[in-house]
Amino acid sequence: MKEFKYTIKDELGIHARPAGLLVKLATPFQSKITVDTGAKAADAKKIMALMGAGAKKGTVVTCRAEGPDEAEAVTALKKFFEENL
Repeated sequence: MKEFKYTIKDELGIHARPAGLLVKLATPFQSKITVDTGAKAADAKKIMALMGAGAKKGTVVTCRAEGPDEAEAVTALKKFFEENL
């Protein structure tokens, strides 16, 4: 399992646009990918779960990938979070 922490900087947090883009990024990976806010853990391949996690500006999220391509998934997710959230 690989993971990293990230503090949400987007004023609106994880809302519809970045959640949709995140799902598109996460879906091709075989690994199980989760975004954990501390209060809720969401499957990164499900848009409603991501939006329902309630990650607002300032929330520290832990992104985890577990599976055969976890290293590649974490690298891609880290880049996505830095550019979009």
